[in-house]
Amino acid sequence: MDAADASPSPHIDVDEAGRTLADPTAYADESRFHRAAGLLRRDDPVRWVEPEGYAPFWAVTRHADVLEVERRNDVFLNAPRLVLGTAEYDAMRAAGGGTRTIAHMDEPEHRAVRKIGADWFRPRAMRALEPRVRELARRYVDQMAALDGECDFVEHVAVRFPLYVILSLLGLPESDFDRMLALTRELFGADDAERSRGTGAAQRRAVRDDLFALFADLTRARRAHPTDDLASAIANARINGEPLTDRETASYYVIIATAGHDTTSATISGGLHALLTHPDQLRRLQDDPGLMPTAVEEMVRWVTPVKAFMRTAAADVELCGRTIRTGQAVLLSYPSANRDEDVFTDPFRFDVARDPNKHLGFGSGVHYCLGAALARLEVRAFFDELLPRLVHLEPAGPAVATATTFVGALKHLPLRYTLTPQR
Repeated sequence: MDAADASPSPHIDVDEAGRTLADPTAYADESRFHRAAGLLRRDDPVRWVEPEGYAPFWAVTRHADVLEVERRNDVFLNAPRLVLGTAEYDAMRAAGGGTRTIAHMDEPEHRAVRKIGADWFRPRAMRALEPRVRELARRYVDQMAALDGECDFVEHVAVRFPLYVILSLLGLPESDFDRMLALTRELFGADDAERSRGTGAAQRRAVRDDLFALFADLTRARRAHPTDDLASAIANARINGEPLTDRETASYYVIIATAGHDTTSATISGGLHALLTHPDQLRRLQDDPGLMPTAVEEMVRWVTPVKAFMRTAAADVELCGRTIRTGQAVLLSYPSANRDEDVFTDPFRFDVARDPNKHLGFGSGVHYCLGAALARLEVRAFFDELLPRLVHLEPAGPAVATATTFVGALKHLPLRYTLTPQR
């Protein structure tokens, strides 16, 4: 979208703009969302919001304020309200429902549990994994070439490549891949009519239970016969000498398996859509492949797959002139922060050479995305394979985004294209 499209609309006020951040359909309409977010950044960057059907919260929309909340993890806690859900969903979680992953935890528990999988995502591990990732990227570009020049890029390519990478890392058999994909879509697409299993907290609980069941056999197998994979590291981990419970183990698998592929596929599909709608940047990147590292960062900023996290104040605290009281929640709006005019020059311009690029697409502070290095590797590997072979690209229908307040991006991207034979 153009910068002009993000200018504050004369037809909404700050109250309506704040409520927009709690409307899943707004995230499927970039112009609508960014008009609201731009108005809030300009006129009321820490805004008290009382949307119908939700517990109230402070909407934090500027980059600097989001960064401050992330850094002050001793005051702004992840528990008990990590994501924006309806009041019914919050009640279900308070009663003990839902998963509890490392993303839900605060210090010192968070640090101890995060260590279980940290070594699998360090630079040394990424260097060892890179040949396999590039091999898989080549395979999926070949599959795209085999689709006779037309496909729904999200359905046929973008969701499958990162899924294969992360589930291979976990050690799951290919027979589980389609089931994992379906459950991830139901988990993150709970607010989207096309992807949701149904409305209400009971349906969300059912999806969670199915995810736990999927991983129960894996846990038992890796405890009985440990292997050299991430699943074994999780299944046999100990915290203070005690093994993880079955629920804790399953929750760890869930965050790795779901977030580990869905956000990356969102960046790949959204990144290709950005290149499609900015052909000058596509040509620039094809002419200068050395820009790929900055292009990957720009894709993450542009797409921002994680739309928001919540934090809860553990004490009264001042933020941007507002007093946030103990127990009140704040919503960190990452898409808004990643278009902040005070941080990004011409923020509504997609620029594959943007540098510096201080985006918050992977968060910040102690909760910085555990899989950020893997995501960067996968996105770069895919476009390294695709762009030298891409001769022609055009839309074959409208791009459609997911309705969500948590994680999401494009769910359909129909394309026509010409690819050269395998390199």
